[in-house]
Amino acid sequence: MVGYGGREHAITWKLKQSGHELFCASGNAGIADIANCVPIDAANTVELADFAANVNIDLTVVGPEIALDLGIVNEFQKRDLAIFGPAMAAAEIESSKVFAKDFMSQRGIPSAAFRIANTPEEAIRIVNSGEFQFPLVLKADGLASGKGVIICYDKQQAHEAVDSIMLHRKFGKSGDRIVIEEFLEGEEISFQVISDGKKVLPLATSQDHKRLLDGDGGPNTGGMGAYSPALVVNKDTHQRIMNEIVLPTISGMAELGRSYQGVLYVGLMLTKDGPKVLEFNSRFGDPETQTLMTRMECDLGEVLMLACQSRLDEAHVEWKKEASVCVVLCSKGYPNRAETGKEITGLTEAGKLKHVVVFHAGTTLEDGKIISSGGRVLSVTATAHHLSTARELAYDAVSKIHFEGMQYRKDIAKRALDHFKH
Repeated sequence: MVGYGGREHAITWKLKQSGHELFCASGNAGIADIANCVPIDAANTVELADFAANVNIDLTVVGPEIALDLGIVNEFQKRDLAIFGPAMAAAEIESSKVFAKDFMSQRGIPSAAFRIANTPEEAIRIVNSGEFQFPLVLKADGLASGKGVIICYDKQQAHEAVDSIMLHRKFGKSGDRIVIEEFLEGEEISFQVISDGKKVLPLATSQDHKRLLDGDGGPNTGGMGAYSPALVVNKDTHQRIMNEIVLPTISGMAELGRSYQGVLYVGLMLTKDGPKVLEFNSRFGDPETQTLMTRMECDLGEVLMLACQSRLDEAHVEWKKEASVCVVLCSKGYPNRAETGKEITGLTEAGKLKHVVVFHAGTTLEDGKIISSGGRVLSVTATAHHLSTARELAYDAVSKIHFEGMQYRKDIAKRALDHFKH
């Protein structure tokens, strides 16, 4: 397992259930309980391939987008090492918003109307032109850990966002170009599938909560919580997403010579005109994966290996008839400068609750104590037959955990309960 976050802990936890021997680079304090953690950064693709070859690893699973963007899959494949994830050319569907928007435009895949700006002056011209009504959305072209999207409600905010991304380089070279696009209204959902390049296996649906504060206020984050299944997705909507978005994306990438093997995450807005793509990610979502792994019933390692071998039609996944809710606990200052180095207490008490799993993200072990080491620190995840019960369980567990400056949303899955009267 490559990575160190809550998503990686959840995947490792699921793989462990099938009895696999596990290594994780670089892991965290929670992953260390179930896997052999090795101190190799996700960006060190050659070193990771060396390790996999030396230890005779049967399958490597990639968590973070940075490793995919740096070509870890290409490095492994040239050495005939099995690895689950898209190659660099396919991963560009996430690493370049410009590529993704152009691709969707050419293929007729429904998405927001957009323009691309290569300079701050060009971006300001587009904002001032009146082509897009407010609110409008500005997106940094490259990777920004889920934080490179700014919703602007007036011209001044848009000008400040252009300056922040393109002049002050808030997201580094990711802001060399920006996408300016219309603001879509509706219900936002996360739709993830596994693909072997041709065949597609849809996973359970989920809904993420991207904004920092209750009521979807504050800045965008990497994700403050999630629940599964996304109750707004009925059979007809599911079929439309597969037929109009997922299948044309997989076949279109193959036609471009960018065969897509791995997880394709589609962030969607269910608008009055149907589902439209907000973004693609080339890996499992975080924290959506935490809700999926606690509901999944199969040997995940076997499914991922079949995808690597282009035998996905032989894979079978069942889902518990239960709901899952994940609440993310963050450091003070997140998503900007997170305060770390705080001792975390209450993990043992929270872990004793039935149907609750506390997945670690930004944690480390120091002198026998678990210490915060990142922006998103823990993903508290609970399952139950009803969404309301899962939500209560998750927040009960949260109430037992403490670290200085701990912040979290109090309304994860609250809106969904309007759709699910139990």
